[in-house]
Amino acid sequence: MEQQAKQMAAENLGLVHACANRFRGRGVEYEDLFGAGCVGLMKAARHFDAGRGFAFSTYAVPVILGEIKRVFRDGGSVKVGRTLKEKARRAMLERQKLELSLGRTPTISELAAHLGVDVSDAAELVAVSQPVLSLTAEADGETREADVPVESPEEQVVDLLSLRRVFQGLESRDRRLIYLRYFEGLTQTKTAAQLGMSQVQVSRREKTILRQMRERMLA
Repeated sequence: MEQQAKQMAAENLGLVHACANRFRGRGVEYEDLFGAGCVGLMKAARHFDAGRGFAFSTYAVPVILGEIKRVFRDGGSVKVGRTLKEKARRAMLERQKLELSLGRTPTISELAAHLGVDVSDAAELVAVSQPVLSLTAEADGETREADVPVESPEEQVVDLLSLRRVFQGLESRDRRLIYLRYFEGLTQTKTAAQLGMSQVQVSRREKTILRQMRERMLA
């Protein structure tokens, strides 16, 4: 069961990128947003019940967004087990070694390869190691409530309209791939079968399409 959850998470990392991008430029590094999103993705993969009749993406996106928003609003209420904390501590030591070796901060993928674990597991360890952000802030000797970034309804509408425009501008085959993956919630393997492609081809093409979509939405 755990292996199936990891496989489902690995095939749906694009959901995390899509969710994390909505919070760029709000004071938190993208790697941290991605790490928190991966925690949500793994939670969703572990608890998803295909028998309920809805797509995995429909179930996973709110869970991913919830974990990302915790980065902004939680004051330490999320409890992390001792074993996971110890794993995260050792992972951060290895991350420091890798950073010295590379001369820069390693990506989540590089850290995962170095640790010999899945990307989602590495992201979870990075997220656990991050310090919590307080809901209060000191200013002029007074303790005040800190502003929590919340996406307004207007921003959501603009994002949806922009996404629709970019989606409609895709070539028909690419549009079909994205539709199967994110609207129908099919795995990369099932999407590949529908499109007459291999799972590896779907994975590579999906990454390219998502990157192009992000660039066009930010242009």
